[in-house]
Amino acid sequence: MQTFVFTGNWQLTTGNYFTTMEIKKGIGVSPGVVVCTAIVLDAEDLVIPKRQVDATQVPFEIDRFDQAIIKSVAQLTDQRDEVTVKYGKEIGGIFGVHLGLLGDKTIVNQVIAEIRDHHATAEYAVSTVMRKYANAFLAMADKYMSDRVKDIYDIERRVLHNLIGQKHENLAHLTQDVVVIAHDMLPSQTALLDRQHVRGFATDAGGRTSHTAIVARAMGIPAVVGLGNITSEVSGGDTVIIDGNRGVVIVNPDADQLAEHAEYREKLIVLDRELRELANLPGETLDGHVVCMQANIESPEDVTDALTKGAEGIGLYRTEFLYLTRQTEPTEEDHYDAYVDVLQRNGGRPMVIRTLDLGADKYTQQQLQNPERNPFLGERSIRMCLHDIPMFKRQLRAIMRASVHGDVRIMFPMISTLMELRQARMVLNDVMEDLEDEGLPFRRDIPVGMMIEVPSAAIMADQFAKEVNFFSIGTNDLVQYTLAVDRTNEKVAGLFCPAHPAVLKLIRDVIRTGQRNDISVSVCGEMAGEPLYTLLLLGLGLTTFSMNGPDIPEVKKIIRSTTYEHAKQVARKVMSFDSERQVMHFLREETRKIIPEAF
Repeated sequence: MQTFVFTGNWQLTTGNYFTTMEIKKGIGVSPGVVVCTAIVLDAEDLVIPKRQVDATQVPFEIDRFDQAIIKSVAQLTDQRDEVTVKYGKEIGGIFGVHLGLLGDKTIVNQVIAEIRDHHATAEYAVSTVMRKYANAFLAMADKYMSDRVKDIYDIERRVLHNLIGQKHENLAHLTQDVVVIAHDMLPSQTALLDRQHVRGFATDAGGRTSHTAIVARAMGIPAVVGLGNITSEVSGGDTVIIDGNRGVVIVNPDADQLAEHAEYREKLIVLDRELRELANLPGETLDGHVVCMQANIESPEDVTDALTKGAEGIGLYRTEFLYLTRQTEPTEEDHYDAYVDVLQRNGGRPMVIRTLDLGADKYTQQQLQNPERNPFLGERSIRMCLHDIPMFKRQLRAIMRASVHGDVRIMFPMISTLMELRQARMVLNDVMEDLEDEGLPFRRDIPVGMMIEVPSAAIMADQFAKEVNFFSIGTNDLVQYTLAVDRTNEKVAGLFCPAHPAVLKLIRDVIRTGQRNDISVSVCGEMAGEPLYTLLLLGLGLTTFSMNGPDIPEVKKIIRSTTYEHAKQVARKVMSFDSERQVMHFLREETRKIIPEAF
């Protein structure tokens, strides 16, 4: 066995004499299928021994730390600019977060205090302080925030390398096509991969919401994460199939597996060509029933891709990234500029802006020191906004000011009581009065809607329908709260199932309520973009599907390949079942007849 060592960062192992096929199931975070030779990266874990220096050396250690910060900032600034040019502001913003943390006086002063008060070396002080922050992130119940721990490790490693003087290898200069197998990939490593030769990657750790996953999707690299122990199953030189569509990794596939995936890849190529041709066609069934296909976005840069895929508007603009990619609260102008940017890119199509949907433990570094004990049932989303009216008003003012530039609608998330909805509308009315007094233009008749994400809202939909212009069903949270299942908890994640009859009855009842009250209803959760549920939602009478841009063509193909009458028959049959297993089996067979490549 040969071993090649990359200075200071990774060990690359090649050569394998024992081949046994293994099929591993993980989380597909970036679509695509690739068959290639693997390289295995054994992550370096820098062990920094506790060492004290003489008091006279303290100023020298502080100066070393200052110089390492300056060097790290320069490196990150270059990487941010390079990545922004290649992949857009959202991905560049990840490095902006790193820069913000490096410039955080609280963190910097804690490291200096560790050096000054305990005579620690700069390396040990950095490691001690950054690990405290990492542990705080890991302790959070919210999956999105616990995934941010990799950003802390990324920053720590960078500063330590600049202190120790080791080169930070980034796999940017490979000479052959490979798939990368690693315990984990830090965001900076992913962004700097050699796109020409790295065809895909798979990791033991990671989740769908990690910055690494976001970067992989932006780069178009097939990726599967959360595989548990893939690094122990693969040796360098093994042939590996990475299927980012289905979240599967096959190690040392046999001839049948290789042939099957070669055929699968060819079908995907044909399907992709067919789907591209649907981009400018309406979401219309064979018998003339028309539905609206919209996109979910997180940043202005997402709009162009969504429109290319065939979106007829933006059904959900998640505004959280305005908060999560910076260390301070965005100003009214920050909001306004982002919304106008999206409207200009959107070309007059409708756009639904969801107001801030964060948990109380997701906002500032100070709050992160005291996370919610149960954020899913705590001060999150609209509750958080109603407890911080100045922050809420800043966002609402920006939305109202932007409303004169296009077809804007406002949507309040996580509404569970009529009182919450009425309070939110009162704040909106106050904002309108303030803007009027200031002589600033806005659209007074702006449509106002709400998310249906909790059972109480679904059950009381008739009452809510009298006070809003539209509903949008957020199936991710509706499933979670209906079934009492935290899908980020691996012990119970298997119980998280949108096909549960209780969930389907709530969705059906909300759609019917919308029809009775003549208000539009959309589904903007992951269920809308999952081909398995397209026939069912269509048959239940859903008129607007809103999903991630890349999912639009496949869902549109199903809609254009069936009749509304057939979809209604499918829905009636599904609603007679009493178990999610029956539902999923039936829907899979019906969908397979239309688009077998999806399964």
